[in-house]
Amino acid sequence: MERTKNTDKNRLRRIIPEFMGSEDMQNKPKKEYVCGNEALLDSIKLLWQSLKKHHLDLSPCFKQDYVEMNFEKRKAFFIEKAKNAELRVDIAVDVRTGQNVGYCVSSIDKEKTGEIESLFVASNYRGFGIGDSLMRRVLTWMDKKATGAKIVEVAAGNEKAISFYNRYGFFTRRTVLKQIIKCKN
Repeated sequence: MERTKNTDKNRLRRIIPEFMGSEDMQNKPKKEYVCGNEALLDSIKLLWQSLKKHHLDLSPCFKQDYVEMNFEKRKAFFIEKAKNAELRVDIAVDVRTGQNVGYCVSSIDKEKTGEIESLFVASNYRGFGIGDSLMRRVLTWMDKKATGAKIVEVAAGNEKAISFYNRYGFFTRRTVLKQIIKCKN
């Protein structure tokens, strides 16, 4: 069931917390999902910073890109993109703590291409289906909007994420290489 909370500023939709089965009830977080547009971007700042650290730790050659990137720059990118595309922000919230534990930023451009822009689940909340729920929500939205194609980029060093996206029908189409002056392993 869905209940709607309308605000002109955020256009939020709150989803009733998912029912969690009685088995492992203490270990599984009760979660709800908040959905909106670019007005929700500030709500994902801490999670995005964790994603940045994750990429910084894994990147074999592009660490400097992650060092130089900050949330304000990434937010500005999304806001600029929203001028010519429909931007959606989904956030998973732990009902018990009120903490944001995962997010997905996605977009649909004027050519009807859907893109998973950024997806992250806090490490201590992985394995509970949060990433799956975020993906399913976004893909359903894209299907309802009749996207012609759906894409996602995976950063070098984060190849483990490819198997996650494969489960939703995303497969490697091409590999893009970028020249750098010096790669430190």
